[in-house]
Amino acid sequence: MNHIPRSTRRHTQQATTRALALGVAAVAAVSLSACTAEPTTGGGADPEDITIGFIVKTNANPFWVYMQEKAKEAADAHGVTLMTAAGEADGDNEGQVAAIENMMTSGVDAIIIDPNDSTAIVPTLEAAQERGIATFAVDTQTENNEGVLGTWATDNTKGGELLGQYMRAVFDEQHSGEEPRVALLDLQEGVTVGVQRRTGFLEGFGIELDGPEIVGQQYTNGDQSKAQAAMENMLQAAPDINVAYSINEPAGTGGAEAIASAGKADGILLGSIDGSCDGVAMVENGAFTATVMQFPGRMAEMSIEAAIEYLQNGTEPEMPESGFVDTGTELITNQAVEGVESQDTEWGADNCWGDTGE
Repeated sequence: MNHIPRSTRRHTQQATTRALALGVAAVAAVSLSACTAEPTTGGGADPEDITIGFIVKTNANPFWVYMQEKAKEAADAHGVTLMTAAGEADGDNEGQVAAIENMMTSGVDAIIIDPNDSTAIVPTLEAAQERGIATFAVDTQTENNEGVLGTWATDNTKGGELLGQYMRAVFDEQHSGEEPRVALLDLQEGVTVGVQRRTGFLEGFGIELDGPEIVGQQYTNGDQSKAQAAMENMLQAAPDINVAYSINEPAGTGGAEAIASAGKADGILLGSIDGSCDGVAMVENGAFTATVMQFPGRMAEMSIEAAIEYLQNGTEPEMPESGFVDTGTELITNQAVEGVESQDTEWGADNCWGDTGE
């Protein structure tokens, strides 16, 4: 991972300075004046003097709503203040840039973000660092991990690969003698998490993006209505689709609606990724063949705790060679296959988006 500039390490003094300036209207000026000292160790900023900004991709997806809720719970548990913001839609980089700028003006000590654009957001994160604000990422890595001190996320390649391995095994069992005809309900071009999941799925299934097995691929922005329209279009173009992959559960739900409307629910295997309680229910009722559970609550809690640790004593989070801490995945299905580890929907309902994942 890349390290932030030396000035970023001066956050503790920032918090202390701000505490001394209570009652002064120009909070942003306090943040700027703080970039003059090394962080203290063994006890720096008091929790009540710490403000953390938490920015998700959009509030239109329950995954990020849940993540924000867990971040608020973690902040409350530690006695720190949490500011929240979100993009207007998945992919809204400008909205997230505006949110960072607003938080800088408000004098936050740290910002945790789920980037809508892994590359375009980096200059703004680096600008925040220059202002002495510690920055971290959750769920999605920035390009080359630039602009952040650490990232907590699903191993999206591993999650996609797990889904692909499972879907291929089920396909070989249930569609013996057929050739796979695969439709991809993708995210959007150039976003790391979408590329990683799709790459993992294709590798796990044993096919390539430009292979003859891929009979349809459309970007959905992870949106249910867009995914439903995309699946309808792909079914019209290739009525013999027998496998569908979706980047997340809202897209998967849209795909399932289109498949059911076309009367093909019994002939198409549909795999998704997220692991919400609603997604587990979709596996239970047969709309999804499987889903891969993530743990957004764990991402939120671990990132909040790391930000506080850094602000209080200057300890930077340790990142593995991958550049992010893997917060875990579990395949959820009621059709277990040999060679692919999975949990059933009863386990999934008890642990959906929870913090155990063990």
